[in-house]
Amino acid sequence: QVQLVESGGGLVEAGGSLRLSCAASGSIFRINFMGWYRQTPGKQRDLVATITRGDITNYADSVKGRFTISRDNAKNTVYLQMNSLRPEDTAVYYCNAAVMAYGSQGFRNYWGQGTQVTVSS
Repeated sequence: QVQLVESGGGLVEAGGSLRLSCAASGSIFRINFMGWYRQTPGKQRDLVATITRGDITNYADSVKGRFTISRDNAKNTVYLQMNSLRPEDTAVYYCNAAVMAYGSQGFRNYWGQGTQVTVSS
């Protein structure tokens, strides 16, 4: 099967930076969209940024100009560089990918387990 494993979360002061990574592994034939979402307690999971296989990106308005999403197709990995972090960026960040596994005929949506990002004021 397919697994997504995130890393890079942690505690940082406001104005600081963090870089999240998410590596997909398993029986992967092709990955289409990859992205990052975030969620705080009691709220829905919100889109942060997405990137296509051809590197077309999309960002939530709240992170434009501060966050950068990128991917390495050879490593099946997506990154999120987060700069100028604010306390309101505090959340659990989840990796998402649309993956076609070997032997399947379509793409299936996969999620990582989440990584905590905490920004102190």
